[in-house]
Amino acid sequence: MFTNRKLQYSLAINEALHQMMESDPSVFLIGQGVKSPWYVGNTAQGLLERFGVERVIDTPVSENAMTGAAVGAAISGMKPVVVHPRIDFMLYAFDPIINEAANWCYMNGGKASVPVVIWGIINRGGEQAAQHSQALQALFAHIPGLKVVMPSTPYDAKGLMIAAIKDDNPVVYIDDRWLHTLEGEVPEEVYEVAIGKAVIRREGKDVTMAATSYMVHNAMRAAEELARDGISGEVLDIRTVKPLDKQLLLASVKKTGRLVVADGGWKTCGIAAEILAIVLEEAFGYIKSPVVRVTLPDVPAPASSALEKVYYPDSGSIVQAVKKVLSS
Repeated sequence: MFTNRKLQYSLAINEALHQMMESDPSVFLIGQGVKSPWYVGNTAQGLLERFGVERVIDTPVSENAMTGAAVGAAISGMKPVVVHPRIDFMLYAFDPIINEAANWCYMNGGKASVPVVIWGIINRGGEQAAQHSQALQALFAHIPGLKVVMPSTPYDAKGLMIAAIKDDNPVVYIDDRWLHTLEGEVPEEVYEVAIGKAVIRREGKDVTMAATSYMVHNAMRAAEELARDGISGEVLDIRTVKPLDKQLLLASVKKTGRLVVADGGWKTCGIAAEILAIVLEEAFGYIKSPVVRVTLPDVPAPASSALEKVYYPDSGSIVQAVKKVLSS
């Protein structure tokens, strides 16, 4: 029996790291600003004091070097968690992530593993502009050999981090700073949320709203608003974008016959596009009306707060999309 209590999303990640580092001496945290709340919020709180500089390694500003060091340590039998406080700058680490970590198991005939967690934090909003606000999940989901998870609740933030650390191969763990102050029920005990499994957050019969990360909460708010108009929306939290839970996605769409996908990335070649493609390939006969994507527009993020209000989709965007689907 789990002992639940309210915990912030960021502190749920922190607890996962504490518990895994306590139980497994091969687990360590490496990255820029791991000892600074300005960089990683509460997620690394107390780790340096408890585990010391040998297991909580604050690196110079060199994303390629720190990620390469983590991948090398994983190949050698350690279980590193390498954090990128701004996912935008994970782009500097494409070589160790894509050329090395993602391919290592395959190139060694399945006889070698790379148990590394590559943790990127999305920093959208707050007038941070184009180079500090990007949601890059689709880039990593495109790569064979990488698993990509995107928790939306404190419960999943902890459970997916533990599952990612225990996984024998590279997991890209993407969280959104907009979620860090969210509170929810989290067990004190160690537990895992299975990678590759979505979850129904709200049952419905008229339309499926499949969403990722913080967009799940917009979908839940949209479902409440739609319910006042007599529309029953089902909210599907994708949780893992690679491998995607096709079974639950298709079951939901076959039940409702309609689909709106909400993702915090860009529209073209994004996660929403992949979800729609799966549904159209494997459940086309069940679709009653055109499917719709709710995503960022295909332009860089603005620096103006006034433009940000237009740029970022919200619950109202999902409500409009659902009503469009239902009227088609």
